[in-house]
Amino acid sequence: MERGAYSKGTIVGFGDLLVSFSPEGYRRFLQADRMTVNYTGAEANVLASLSCFGMKTQLVTRLPENPISTCAVAFLKKYGIGTDFIAYGGDRIGVIYTERGASQRASDVVYDRKNTAICTAVPEDFDWDGIFREAEWFHFTGISAGLSENMAACCLAACKAAKGKGVSVSCDLNYRKKLWTPQKAKSVMEEFLQYVDVLIANEEDADKVLGIRASDTNVETGRLNREGYRQVAEKICSQYGIRQTAITLRESISASDNIWSAMLFDGKEAFYSRTYPVHIVNRVGAGDSFAAGIIYALMNDYPPQKTVEYAAAASCLKHSIEEDFNLVTVEEVLSLVTGSGSGRVQR
Repeated sequence: MERGAYSKGTIVGFGDLLVSFSPEGYRRFLQADRMTVNYTGAEANVLASLSCFGMKTQLVTRLPENPISTCAVAFLKKYGIGTDFIAYGGDRIGVIYTERGASQRASDVVYDRKNTAICTAVPEDFDWDGIFREAEWFHFTGISAGLSENMAACCLAACKAAKGKGVSVSCDLNYRKKLWTPQKAKSVMEEFLQYVDVLIANEEDADKVLGIRASDTNVETGRLNREGYRQVAEKICSQYGIRQTAITLRESISASDNIWSAMLFDGKEAFYSRTYPVHIVNRVGAGDSFAAGIIYALMNDYPPQKTVEYAAAASCLKHSIEEDFNLVTVEEVLSLVTGSGSGRVQR
């Protein structure tokens, strides 16, 4: 099957949009007598980054018709994300609760997203022909496909419609053990890969979803073998016909401090970014901001080395930003790429 050609135009993301509740600061759930309210979702996070980079975006999702959905849509519009193709129906919007970790205490996430409006959606709820009429890129994630059988069917319909319009397709494997098992994820996600041009993963997604494991690597201890991940990416590209595979490489020192870098395999050669020591303000959305960086760079004809440097720098900056959207500009990312990472005040 012919894969899409990268070009500038509207970027469509399809997936869940949730209400996000978090205790203030580093409080535990048990301590919280109030929570901050935010709106989030893997594809929405990607599109927010791309909107900040000056790209035209559209989020396709399904929401119930109620005031909370109105707030969620207003939140998207605030950051320049298009909402023209949101479908309405169902009874409830999904909820995610996030407790922020620190030092040696890990963050914790609780989902409340069963039987939500998006989980009960069917392909016919969406005007795929209209959605992709002016699109150049389509992005979805394993999170969306893992929500329900219905959503897996919707993702497959979207992939087929995108390919029918000659739209480039990217997928972030985004394995979540609280949504499905590795066996179920593999059986579903492998069907999508024939439509995917660019596959994005972290240091454990390929193992959990595709059963392709990097040698001499232990994500629990933070030991990563770069050559092992080149072999992982090479196998993914050859086995599934993927044009390019991008992988984030996170070395976890603690919940507060990580070493961050990335790799891009273009089908022939592996390209590695510089390595960033990051002190974490909020890591949620870092992988999504990496995906956005890859998409932006490819659509703007960056060569492979500059592509992975741009994406790694963009996602490095996300660790410094509260909430889930990566609100940085192209100029800020390129400044970091060229070596300005001191954090000095800009006057």
